[in-house]
Amino acid sequence: MFHYIKGRIAEILPGLAVLENNGIGYELHIPENSAAFLAKPGEEMRFYTAMIVREDDISLYGFTERDALSMFRKLMTVSGVGAKAALAVLSAMPLSELSRAIVFEDVAALTRANGIGKKTAQRIVLDLKEKIDVAETGASAADTDIAAGSAKEEAINALIYLGYTKSEAMTAMIGITDPDLTAEEYIKKALAHQ
Repeated sequence: MFHYIKGRIAEILPGLAVLENNGIGYELHIPENSAAFLAKPGEEMRFYTAMIVREDDISLYGFTERDALSMFRKLMTVSGVGAKAALAVLSAMPLSELSRAIVFEDVAALTRANGIGKKTAQRIVLDLKEKIDVAETGASAADTDIAAGSAKEEAINALIYLGYTKSEAMTAMIGITDPDLTAEEYIKKALAHQ
């Protein structure tokens, strides 16, 4: 119903922003990592919105970026993921990291979101992997195509063993295109790249 609302920040509360426009204070549920938390009361902002109507509630969800609203809507298409769960996923990590977690099938990164278990995270990956453009992740198609048993795959597994999530390990490998490196050389370059 509302594509966006532009107004002045009246109040910022945990998970909520109150945006005043023409004497009306709109309560918007926002991600915990939203740029709105950096805003001062009285500052003008624009929020792209999604209005969720349920039998017992009408809520507005607000995002400072259009891409975040798009991801929110994609997450809502996944069975078992409602508005609150989608907002929790968006709150858990930056949008580019979320896209990488989905494309690189990093279930562990997705389970960092409040209320998202392993099965729900797997469903998110399964349902959205094909709907996320690889360009949104900052990677190229070559970066996501890693041969099984290759030195690059061995290096990624070593980074995961060292405590990286799968998407963090894959991100560290982005841009390292030399096919003749050993696993140790990949790891050194990845660590230097960070």
